[in-house]
Amino acid sequence: MKNLNLVHLNGLRAVEAVSRLGSLQSAAEELGVTIGAVSQHVIRAEAQLGLTLFERAPKGMLPTEHARPVLAQLSEGFRNLAGAVETARKRDETILTISVAPVFAARWLVHRLDRFAARHPEIRLRIDATMRLIDPATSDVDIGIRVGNGTWPGVRAELLLQQEVFPVCTPELARDLKTPADLLKLPAVIDAHALFTWEVWLRAAGLSGAQLETRHSFNDASLCLDAVIAGQGVMLAWQTLAAYALQQGRLVDPFGIRARTGDGHYFITAEGVRESKKVTAFKAWIRDEMEESMRPFA
Repeated sequence: MKNLNLVHLNGLRAVEAVSRLGSLQSAAEELGVTIGAVSQHVIRAEAQLGLTLFERAPKGMLPTEHARPVLAQLSEGFRNLAGAVETARKRDETILTISVAPVFAARWLVHRLDRFAARHPEIRLRIDATMRLIDPATSDVDIGIRVGNGTWPGVRAELLLQQEVFPVCTPELARDLKTPADLLKLPAVIDAHALFTWEVWLRAAGLSGAQLETRHSFNDASLCLDAVIAGQGVMLAWQTLAAYALQQGRLVDPFGIRARTGDGHYFITAEGVRESKKVTAFKAWIRDEMEESMRPFA
């Protein structure tokens, strides 16, 4: 294996990620580095191998004809490495590492962790709160929960909950709301990173094309929710974001009109890897908790 000394391992890892995901940006997000860093790794690897691996095209990075068999073997090699890491990690079934978005962790998950501990005292949870889509096959993450359309490459996605959106505000602001059209009088708190707009809900409420006046805009949904709890206006929330505040009575859903966005919450696990007992236990517990917390939305 002395020929492996000719190419830096990080370069091979970047090449494999670009080949599998089809773009520098997607590879950078998975590896947790900049697009420029991935590009430099690929350029160096091509120079060290003496082979042009990709064609830079408008639709992404396309493998060259001569590179295809090389990239196929490289992908197989990294899958074997991921399997070896998984085998090594299986020695400790008492620790479960979960990757979730910070807003999901803060607004839904942490309020329920004591019940998981009561059901499974033999398992300790480690929460990795990040916006990046982690690949469980190439990291120490056992399972992730992400919101999207479920078509992420290189991972197994299993639907947990279809996303529905609806307006929330304080009980005080809701007192004067008699019809959905009354909502247009309230200032809106906007989540600038949301994958949907108010039009999704306004269409379901028979108000397509109407506009709300924006009071504040944040790049974090959790901050939006705090602003709404403080009485700053109304926001378009979804089930796991608002469930705890609704349960406490700090916020209300004035009309009970909910609209699906086409996205959902998904379990993310390693592709082609047998599910461990601790992952199975966590998924069963999450489904039970989700069913209970969604009853008010039925």
